[in-house]
Amino acid sequence: MRRIIVIAAAGLSLAGCSSFSLDSFKSAPPPMQVQLDSAPQGADAVTSLGPGCKTPCTVSVPAPEANFSVTFNMPKFQPATVPVTVTRTPGDFTSPATTTLDPSPVFAELQPAGPPPRAHKPRPKRKPKPAAAAAPAPDAAFPAPAAAPPPAAAPSR
Repeated sequence: MRRIIVIAAAGLSLAGCSSFSLDSFKSAPPPMQVQLDSAPQGADAVTSLGPGCKTPCTVSVPAPEANFSVTFNMPKFQPATVPVTVTRTPGDFTSPATTTLDPSPVFAELQPAGPPPRAHKPRPKRKPKPAAAAAPAPDAAFPAPAAAPPPAAAPSR
């Protein structure tokens, strides 16, 4: 009986300490599994939290406290970054805390990279072509005006 009283007194004295809290009994949240995928598959996906893999895959990340992003890279494709929203619901005595991710799974559609831009070379200025002699165009609606006929020679006797 004396032991029970001593243990209870020790417990009450600890409860009065400001450094004592029930949080010390809570376990660390387990890591979360994040599914990553892309079109086309085989892209390198890296989370802003650190872990990464080649799609399709699943990475284990520490339970995120805030939003994060996933960046997808693949040769001959433009990189894509997808933001991930983290929603935490605190638990109570009847239910545990939950963390949800949106989107889940994290998916990116990669766009093909265009051809590399060509260097613009200035073109040399072209000299205008000399004007051609006035000649009627074969398909012209009206013929070009003719030059005056040469004066007629006087008849000789």
